[in-house]
Amino acid sequence: MKTRILLVEDNPATIEVMQQELELLGYDVVVAKDGVEAVELAATGLPDLIVMDIALPKLDGLQAASQIRANPKTKAIPILAATARALPEDRGKCLASGCDDYLAKPFTHRELGAAIERLLAEKAKGTRH
Repeated sequence: MKTRILLVEDNPATIEVMQQELELLGYDVVVAKDGVEAVELAATGLPDLIVMDIALPKLDGLQAASQIRANPKTKAIPILAATARALPEDRGKCLASGCDDYLAKPFTHRELGAAIERLLAEKAKGTRH
């Protein structure tokens, strides 16, 4: 069975590019377009990993990550923050909200793939926080 990734992104152009990249990397991709949908799809679909934008409608990515961490069913799902917020304090905010790693946009196909592989390997080994 393919590894399933929940891509949380509200920009249609970014969704298209990132979904194609993730599918080229061999992942099955499910898309959520806002933070509320992300929390719901995480709980119902139990993806292997979540790629989370931070600037989202309804519920931002930091709030969505916190809610995903608070749910016993979804708390162990690795979350990769993928955001245009690239100030030094933004990384800390992402990690404090429950994200496991952080990529500042724009990032390369290789950087995205490496971050996902690292988080999935940590999850498999049980070394995630």
